[in-house]
Amino acid sequence: MNRSLSARRSGNPSFPSPPSETHSRSSETPLIQNSSTPGKPTSASPNPSPAGWTLLCGILLALSTLALTSCHSVNSLAYKFPEYTYAGRPVPPSKLAQRVMISVTINGSSGSLQIVDALRDIRSNIEDTIPFYSITGYSSGYPLAILNFPAETRGYVYSTSDGSLTNINYSTESSAGSVGSFQSGSGAVAVPQALAHFYGAEEAAGVLEVIDNLTGRTFGLNLPNVFQVAANTGDTVALAMVRNSNLLYRIFKLNSGQYTTSQLAIAATGSVDCQPVLLPVYCVVPVPGTYDNPAGAYFSLDGTTAYILNCGPECGGQTASVTFLQQGPLNENVIPSSPVQPNPTIANVPVPGGVTDVISDGTTLYVAGQQPQPDGLFAGFLTTINLATDAITGKYSISDGSHSKMLFADNNTLWIGSQYCATGERAKLGENYNCLTMVVLGGATLAPQIVPNVTPGSPTAVVPYPNENNNQYYYGSLTGLCWVQNYNKVYTAYGGQVHLFSTVDGSEIDNEFVTVQGTALDVAYMDALTDGAD
Repeated sequence: MNRSLSARRSGNPSFPSPPSETHSRSSETPLIQNSSTPGKPTSASPNPSPAGWTLLCGILLALSTLALTSCHSVNSLAYKFPEYTYAGRPVPPSKLAQRVMISVTINGSSGSLQIVDALRDIRSNIEDTIPFYSITGYSSGYPLAILNFPAETRGYVYSTSDGSLTNINYSTESSAGSVGSFQSGSGAVAVPQALAHFYGAEEAAGVLEVIDNLTGRTFGLNLPNVFQVAANTGDTVALAMVRNSNLLYRIFKLNSGQYTTSQLAIAATGSVDCQPVLLPVYCVVPVPGTYDNPAGAYFSLDGTTAYILNCGPECGGQTASVTFLQQGPLNENVIPSSPVQPNPTIANVPVPGGVTDVISDGTTLYVAGQQPQPDGLFAGFLTTINLATDAITGKYSISDGSHSKMLFADNNTLWIGSQYCATGERAKLGENYNCLTMVVLGGATLAPQIVPNVTPGSPTAVVPYPNENNNQYYYGSLTGLCWVQNYNKVYTAYGGQVHLFSTVDGSEIDNEFVTVQGTALDVAYMDALTDGAD
């Protein structure tokens, strides 16, 4: 990843000034004249009477007051909220209605959460009297991921420097404190929308951690090499994946006092582990089925299907595919009655283009991944699957790299982000090898566009706003992506810096006033209408 350790410019930004407080408009300035004397020509006196001076001063004072009042009114209206805000959300201290939060680290030891005005794309207020906004009370060193819940006016920030998962109150723009800690450097965390549990895959320790918010207890299930965990929106299904393995696991909860020891529970249910040792509460058990290096899961919008992402060759396996599973048998309240479990597989769809991330609109499953090429390198592809027939309907070239970000946005667009794109097939062929792809949906065929649109080696087709390393053709890994709903733009953490793109045509928007000091790791649209904006 390219890291930008300082903003591209310093000093106060220069924004369009409010209307001038004084206006020189001689044609509208009254001419103060002396009283005329009968029989003599009327002329302006060089020494006006006291009454004339009083009138002149009064007019000038009124004009200047009017100008000042008008200026104040314009700036006040800029931050005025309606009497009834959307969904009754409180007016935040910043008075910003469209906020993007940016997680930032400085050398991995000091972190912060910055807020920018995503309506105007500035970090300050329009008067420039407030130079920047941030989340108060947050300081963890490496805030890697933001789990965004705007409908609940909160977010959770996971930091790998200390393993903390911190609750961020969007209404007060402040940290509400840690809700739990995982091992430093954990592989992944999952926070379901229901917020009843938090899950963490602690790869180094070989522990799948469950924080139960309903009981206030924490449970560590032993699962060597666990590196990924995923949970559905309703918090009824939690799945875990083990690195370099063809196994998939699920978590289930035992009835109170059902088994006196974990050994008895393991023997009766076929689980890998149950905890605690005495009067166990949670267990982790393999899910029957055929998998190939499963690396993630996505849950259908109707709550009936879990899509398992079999990484295949990209993760050292044989065949990339998507396995469709019934969600019902995966429910945490389904307790195995014997060591042999029923197979919940509905279908398995091989995907030659690779599988590391997916997203669905309810009718089509969009699958991003990489396919090995004859020269040994990998090339990125987007594959479309018709959910009515489970058939592949298209395969399209996109950015290379490990794909982990997919997002629908305005203008019927799909955005796909990846990391480590400079070692793929595109870089070898001298093509645009940046890590962000925009796809306009709706046509019979798709035409993905890699952004920014550059031509390596060209003196003119270069990146519009280079990062700190001044690379003219490559921004670096894309680690954060969010959609500013209804404003035709997406924000990104791209190569360690903030970059904005138009959903109209994929062009880049000037980022001069939203860049950060340090390395931008993730972004989140705090005022999204729903939880699906990133």
